[in-house]
Amino acid sequence: MSRPLLAEFETPEALVRALRLARADGHRALDAFTPFAIEEVSAAFDPPRLPVRPIMALAGFGSAAAMYALQWYSAVHAYPLNSGGRPLHSWPVFLLVPFEVGVLCAAIAGFAVMLRACSLPRLHHPLFAMPRFERASQDRFFLLVAPHGEPDPLRRTLEEAGARLVSELHE
Repeated sequence: MSRPLLAEFETPEALVRALRLARADGHRALDAFTPFAIEEVSAAFDPPRLPVRPIMALAGFGSAAAMYALQWYSAVHAYPLNSGGRPLHSWPVFLLVPFEVGVLCAAIAGFAVMLRACSLPRLHHPLFAMPRFERASQDRFFLLVAPHGEPDPLRRTLEEAGARLVSELHE
């Protein structure tokens, strides 16, 4: 598989033109780096669907059910203690701990999924080693594109769209 290409542009119009040409040729645009927001570029990238809510619900309800089952097993089977004629399976007493543990596990699972979705903790990204990439926050516009097949046709397309520099991303 070929490496992604990073193209540097002087104007936002050239970046948008290159993005449209690359997508029309079947290449996948990975990201764009600009000093200010560009509406056409923002609309071109669909936000990824993150499975945070289902995983949090599964972790929360699963851990709450496990805690309820643990309390039930310990009170009814492992250590049945009849205190004052009360029932061994007293569900109102058993609800507090599963609720608290369920909320805690859902929060921990949500935090872990968000870290994973954001590729954190990652102290260094290969883009930081690219030439002149620091200008993305000043006055240059960068487009990161994954080529579909050979990178040479994509390189020519980006250069025709007005790219000043096209280089491969080394990971």
